[in-house]
Amino acid sequence: MTVEMDEMVDLFKKELELCKLKPTETMAVLTSGDVRADYAKAFLTAANEIGANSFELKLPPVKGGISGSFGVTPLTDNRVAVEVLKKADLVIDLVLLLFSKEQLELQESGVRILMVVEPFHVIKRMFPKESDKGRVLHATELLKEAKELRFTSKAGTDVTYQLGQYPILTEYAYADEPGRWDHLPSCFAAATSNDKGVNGTVVLDKGDIFFPFNRYFQEPVTLTIKGGYVTSIEGGFDAMLMKDYMESFEDPRAYAVSHIGWGLNERAKWHSLALDDQVFGMDGRAFYGNVLFSLGPNSELGGDNDTECHLDLPMSNCTLYLDGKLIVEDGDVVVDEMKPVEEKVISLT
Repeated sequence: MTVEMDEMVDLFKKELELCKLKPTETMAVLTSGDVRADYAKAFLTAANEIGANSFELKLPPVKGGISGSFGVTPLTDNRVAVEVLKKADLVIDLVLLLFSKEQLELQESGVRILMVVEPFHVIKRMFPKESDKGRVLHATELLKEAKELRFTSKAGTDVTYQLGQYPILTEYAYADEPGRWDHLPSCFAAATSNDKGVNGTVVLDKGDIFFPFNRYFQEPVTLTIKGGYVTSIEGGFDAMLMKDYMESFEDPRAYAVSHIGWGLNERAKWHSLALDDQVFGMDGRAFYGNVLFSLGPNSELGGDNDTECHLDLPMSNCTLYLDGKLIVEDGDVVVDEMKPVEEKVISLT
């Protein structure tokens, strides 16, 4: 093996240990075509070193659909493949099953799922620490207990979410419990509002991030939200681009407000999108102290909106409150339990 492959195997072995893969279990790697073939090889080698059974399920690429859409995957309408994956204890998702009915079905059957699609150097830099889990779970409990989330910004954002109807999305970058889905790398928590429970104004400021276009906003875009739906999009070129993209789905549910949360990964870099060809952009999504504002589906958290149009819009320098309690202030997490944990340095002298 090459030096990079050796490093990849070592890191993925650590990840599988965090996922609690046991020698008595079976791991499946889901692939499509030749994309991320090196990841597949490294995960299979790492599982073999642990002593677990493992196999790769390679499917044809997705045909048709709108570029950047969610929910349509190589598993769509492939019952045989779904049933095969149900035989595994842990599935390594290298094709991006997120927001698909098949992913939810696998989770309901008890399969653990780990999505891995980012470049290796990003995974290595943002690789989870065991302390991340406790920090994310603290954020999760705060969101579970809250009835109202409000976030503001100096750019003009002031929007309120009513909470409590749906469960919380918890990502600490390893799938260690039956039915759990997670994403390597990550480190954040998010909630979905009650149906029709979002009202206010969101101003996406210059320098905020525009996914799935993988670009920074060049000028402010103002969204008016009433009853959980975006009712107007105002601004210049970026606003026009957003409108055109959302209209292309011909689905009014595309304008629904989706999940809301904040990032906790202090190893993430806001500027990385300008330098790296990232697939999912976890630097922006999990950036420490961001507010991750999203539009589109809520099916991942139990809702019935499964539109294929999903926009994640990480915002910097925002202030966020839960039931009036300050959580994030101008892009800085103020709750001690969610602040980074210093690594212990062991002296050899």
